[in-house]
Amino acid sequence: MVVTKSWRNGPDRECLDLRLDEPAGGGKASGIGILAFEAAATMCRLASLHRSLSDTENLKLRSDTMRSRGVAYLNSTDQALLLRLACAEFIADLDRAAAAVSRLAFRCQGGLAQGFDRVYTDLKAGSAYPDRLGLSVKGVEKRMKRMERRVAATARLYEEMEVLAMLEASNRKWDRYSGPIPLQKPSKAETVKLELKSQRQKVLQLKEKSLWNQSYDMAVCLMAEAVCAVFARICTVFGPFVPGLPPVLVSRGTSRATVVPAPCKLRLYPRFPAKHSSGPLERPVVDNVIITNSCPIFSSTKESEPKHWSRLLQPAPHTVGGAGLALRYANAIALAEKVLMTRSNSSEPEKGEAAAREELYEMLPAGLRAMVRSKLRDCWKQRGPKDGRMAQGWKEAVERILAWLGPVANDTIQWHEEQHMDRRQRFDRRPRVLMLQTLHFSDREKTEAAIVEVLVGLSCVCWYEERRRGSSRFPCKT
Repeated sequence: MVVTKSWRNGPDRECLDLRLDEPAGGGKASGIGILAFEAAATMCRLASLHRSLSDTENLKLRSDTMRSRGVAYLNSTDQALLLRLACAEFIADLDRAAAAVSRLAFRCQGGLAQGFDRVYTDLKAGSAYPDRLGLSVKGVEKRMKRMERRVAATARLYEEMEVLAMLEASNRKWDRYSGPIPLQKPSKAETVKLELKSQRQKVLQLKEKSLWNQSYDMAVCLMAEAVCAVFARICTVFGPFVPGLPPVLVSRGTSRATVVPAPCKLRLYPRFPAKHSSGPLERPVVDNVIITNSCPIFSSTKESEPKHWSRLLQPAPHTVGGAGLALRYANAIALAEKVLMTRSNSSEPEKGEAAAREELYEMLPAGLRAMVRSKLRDCWKQRGPKDGRMAQGWKEAVERILAWLGPVANDTIQWHEEQHMDRRQRFDRRPRVLMLQTLHFSDREKTEAAIVEVLVGLSCVCWYEERRRGSSRFPCKT
């Protein structure tokens, strides 16, 4: 990973310098205060991006994620295209972090407020400066660890402030309803007051350790350097495969990287070490599945260099995400997995299975319900699950489909949860799910066909089991 050191020989050097400036008047800069939680969420996003772009995660992306059976069958086998999609999402996520840094930068007392927007825009355009910008691998690791410590302290401060708010509410309640005659033993009100005093002291200590009492200049400077470092890392990882990124030069001897402006003809990209290589970009072989490029999300020609990265993340109309059904289908698949697991782990189904199957059926769009009913009628007319061997065959078929369809559905649900986090969850610094792992770019026709097969097979298994037990709910609806 890389981090900025200084800006040299550029226009308006005092406005573009990322080093910490002294506040006007020589006084001490005021603390961030309540905006510490927004700053911590931004730092957390940058730390998550930093981890997602590590050599380990890059190897996992190229070797496991993009070669998984669900992504290959439903999305695409063109790995260069999938790399462009991953790059677009990383840059879009970095843009949101940079926007948050810009909002906080306007409260700074130094010159960074007037310079960060221009720095980031020029950096993305590859024309920041006519000379080189020095970057250090060790420096960014040090700053990322520093940010993570601040985020951890701020997250704990948030939790303790919630406890403090509850104690203050309880104290106001006891002050309002306490009786006029004092008791001999310590009352509940006195206990609450002691806890409140101790909690206030704990919150004050955490404010000193967290971002609450830190200056805007310190926090913004730290985040601005991280933004530039993460962008340089994106260029290093995706530069060989994604047009439109400025080239990055890496010096082997000093472990330093340099961002070079676009007009420069020298384009030298770092090679991945052998121990981190994922092999050639080739089409994976998927058992029992015919692999095709199901949805060309965007052109992979070098002539079409993307200028608006967010547009690349818009799914096509023929995809599940383009129809607005990604989360709905993901929940249906996850519920089907739950029903199958219930039948596999117990000889007798749970009492709530009928309600779960009814919920699963109501979750489907009208068109998909009609497809399931039609295929079930054909199945029952032709043969139906007459014996246990045929029912076992249906069950094994459903398990094979869910083995590659289930992970994509679960990643879709997790992706939506990560996009709509509450403040406490936003302090999670782990790498996040990418859109290419989800149903957003999945071919709608293939996805619906797989869901129909799962539901028909699951219904036939239920049909046989209930017939064997002489259930009054025969035949089952789904």
